[in-house]
Amino acid sequence: MAIPPPPGPQQPEGQHPPHGAPPGAPGTSGPYPPPDPQVPNPQVPNPQGPYQQGSYPGPYQQGPHQHGPYQQSPYGTPYQTWGQGYSPYNRPAPVNGLAIAALVLGVLCFLPGVGLVLGIVALVQIGKRGERGKGMAIGGIVMSSIGALLVGLMFATGGADDFWKGFSEGAAGNTFSLSKGECFDAPGGSLEGLAYDVDTVPCAGKHDAEVFASVTVAGDSFPGDSAVTDQADDKCYALMDAYAMDAWAVPDDVDVYYFTPTAQSWRIGDREITCMFGNTDEKGTLTGSLRKDVTTLDGDQFAYLDAARLLNRAMESAPDEEYVEDDLPGHKKWAHRVSDAITEQTGQLRRHTFDPAASGQVEALLKNLDRSRKEWEKAAEARDADAFYAHYEKGAKLIDGSTTVTTREALGLATTPPTGGGSGGGDGGGEGGSGMEV
Repeated sequence: MAIPPPPGPQQPEGQHPPHGAPPGAPGTSGPYPPPDPQVPNPQVPNPQGPYQQGSYPGPYQQGPHQHGPYQQSPYGTPYQTWGQGYSPYNRPAPVNGLAIAALVLGVLCFLPGVGLVLGIVALVQIGKRGERGKGMAIGGIVMSSIGALLVGLMFATGGADDFWKGFSEGAAGNTFSLSKGECFDAPGGSLEGLAYDVDTVPCAGKHDAEVFASVTVAGDSFPGDSAVTDQADDKCYALMDAYAMDAWAVPDDVDVYYFTPTAQSWRIGDREITCMFGNTDEKGTLTGSLRKDVTTLDGDQFAYLDAARLLNRAMESAPDEEYVEDDLPGHKKWAHRVSDAITEQTGQLRRHTFDPAASGQVEALLKNLDRSRKEWEKAAEARDADAFYAHYEKGAKLIDGSTTVTTREALGLATTPPTGGGSGGGDGGGEGGSGMEV
């Protein structure tokens, strides 16, 4: 009994053959008739099998005017063949995706623990599914194991900390951080322009700058170079007297400088403004620390300077108008602030018990402060500019820097008043200037 041919390649009678069928195929008309089913095919042992001639030729079977699976008939119509990459009988097994991932992670030494797990899972899947990629999975396991071993050694020996520190410094785009109280030398000795690195040095010797404060810029987006500079200018000058409380000890050729974030360093998290003292002469340097605060002063020195700051800040709040005639109400308010500051200053000095060697000079200073306060009170109530000037001049003379020299000498503080120009001299000795600092 003959086995009927498979239904796939059969073409029902009366229907057109599939596109591209060769001439003479069943269900077609053409110059060549279909092969004689009675002629056995020597290449097929069983002519009655499901792939007997009479159906379409096999993958490499010759047909009429056919000289190979990729050649065309003389009439230009290509013979359709099996085995051209779309046959289910020659499709290769897929490569396991986890094996690929394990190999990549192993080569890159990235997340070695993950690469190791993926390689093991890949081997299990390959065995069950018959997929390819066993070699890649094994390679990923081996390299991930080596990577995990190296990571373990780095943590055990402290190499991971050194690596992360170096990586962070490199990623920060040459940004650096300085702490309050540190002194350093800048490349080329210049504190202006862009700085990529500095060399910290002992403050006791010569150095280019001394850090006295750090300020964090708020906000998520970079406010711009001008806005950052304005913040640095305001905040650094406001903080300098908390570090260098004795303004008389700050040389006249020293001023405030600062490092600020740039647009590039901001993108990697730089938000720090570094405030520092530096020499106004580009070739000049500093020698010794300018730090005069609770960490370096004795109790009497700190009590005196802390009280003096109250008056100094009030004096620096003078109106922008230089002449009283241009803003009498503003000057009267300023005189009232000075009077209140003297009241606070004298109260703070009297609450502290000074060493007997300096107590006499402090008492003399307190008497001058009390007399000065009364003059400033009268200036605050002046009816016109002339009356203001009269009381202002008397009050200012009583708290002039020269009146505090003996007290400072008894306390072991600097005794040379600043001459103006730098941070040590403030705004000079004019009206409202720091030449009146006590």
